Amino acid sequence: MLFIAGFGPIVRDQAASRRLYGEDLGVEFQEEPGGYLHTERLAGAKTFALWPLSQAAESCFGTQEWPSELPAPQAWLEFEVDRLEPATDELELRGYRMLVRNKTEPWGQQVSRFLSPEGLLLGVTCTPWMREPG
Repeated sequence: MLFIAGFGPIVRDQAASRRLYGEDLGVEFQEEPGGYLHTERLAGAKTFALWPLSQAAESCFGTQEWPSELPAPQAWLEFEVDRLEPATDELELRGYRMLVRNKTEPWGQQVSRFLSPEGLLLGVTCTPWMREPG
């Protein structure tokens, strides 16, 4: 793993989460369409974001509803890797079931996602613009 590409809660009540993280804790977010709040100005992760469950479901399953047969994740965590496909293959060989495999998101990030034993939505990613130059 190269670094933590992103982390944050997966929110069900956007207003309550916005109030806690934005107002009460003072995180200065940028807002994207659909209520996705993020910042790239907190040390420790390249991105911290409040990711609506409906958007996580859309990214993984192409629908805004999280499948009832899978536990809904509480948070998301993404690890940057050198090469996505071999990292994905290795995780699958170790028994992890990918929810999305080697997908290119509309913003250009490449990602594979799966659920951790703790119920986190984990991703391995390739996000070149987050890497140090050189």
